[in-house]
Amino acid sequence: MNIRLAAVTTATSAVVLALAACSPATESSPTSTVSIAPLEPSPAVSAMELPPAPEDPRPDVIWPLTGLDATDASKKQLKRPALSIKIENTADARPQENLDKADVVYEEYVEYGISRLIAVYQSQYPKSVGPIRSMRPMDRNIIGSLDGPLIFSGAQGRFISDTASSGQEMITQDRGDYGFYRTTDKAAPHNLHGYLSQFLEQTDATAPAQQWDIAYPASEATAQVEGEKATLLDITMSPRALPEWRWAKNAGVWKRYEDGTPHVTSDGTQLSATNVVMLWVPVRYTSGSSTSSVPETLVSGESGKGYVASGDKVVAITWSKKNRTAPFVLKTDDGEKVALAPGQTWFELVPSSGVNNATDIDIS
Repeated sequence: MNIRLAAVTTATSAVVLALAACSPATESSPTSTVSIAPLEPSPAVSAMELPPAPEDPRPDVIWPLTGLDATDASKKQLKRPALSIKIENTADARPQENLDKADVVYEEYVEYGISRLIAVYQSQYPKSVGPIRSMRPMDRNIIGSLDGPLIFSGAQGRFISDTASSGQEMITQDRGDYGFYRTTDKAAPHNLHGYLSQFLEQTDATAPAQQWDIAYPASEATAQVEGEKATLLDITMSPRALPEWRWAKNAGVWKRYEDGTPHVTSDGTQLSATNVVMLWVPVRYTSGSSTSSVPETLVSGESGKGYVASGDKVVAITWSKKNRTAPFVLKTDDGEKVALAPGQTWFELVPSSGVNNATDIDIS
């Protein structure tokens, strides 16, 4: 800013001199003009050279159950529902077809100590899967947050009725729904398979919501940040159900074994998972009859402890599930939500009580 103090013009100066001539002699200060010159602007400072911001590792679009990149998927593919299909897991049923394509698999304890699987397909729809077997009373509670249909063949009438009244959508051979067929490679009842495209035709369900937190990059998964190194997850559900997971460093995944033998699909692919979630769950029997009672895994309205393996580390967790349609909530012992690594996940629902045999989760 240009500021002038006591500035005097030429005309004004003449008046002042005339008045001075008529007035008594006095001592006066000389008239002066003072100017404050404007400050010169500082030279422009060049912007500091900063490194570019790191690229956001989270894809713009993800598959809700795996967290993997879905930017190349069509709008139609992104909207398709999660198809939860009951898959048999006895020695007579293995190897299964396209079980490796499932986004999520839940392994549950059923009669005689064997296990059965719920394989959930959404990001990948293989042509067909199997063997497909019967439903159990806990299935509607395990997959109720996924919004899609439960697909099975066979179940006690009371379980079908209870599942229908709960609001869980079903596609089942029992009532004449289509898409099921028999193969010739195994004996019945271990040879029932199904076409996913035909199951899709029978549902109006859409894509599920994201079920749990996903870490980007995978090195920020909770188990990787807070867990302990591990190479073996040895699980005992019963003498007839002995799933085992071994860390495959070169592949960067956990590979699955059944009683020490690689668990492979019908095309020879060994099953694997990026995350293995092991939950201690209570089990009860549905009636006192030795012919009709079946074990029911309790998850709706329940909570407990467990472990999560992501990458080559395992962390202790707590779990809860508020109700049938609520997702599983996984937290650390400090109460922070668990973030899984992007990829396929297996849930091992290991009985903590209610069965007549010892169960165990051995991590080393």
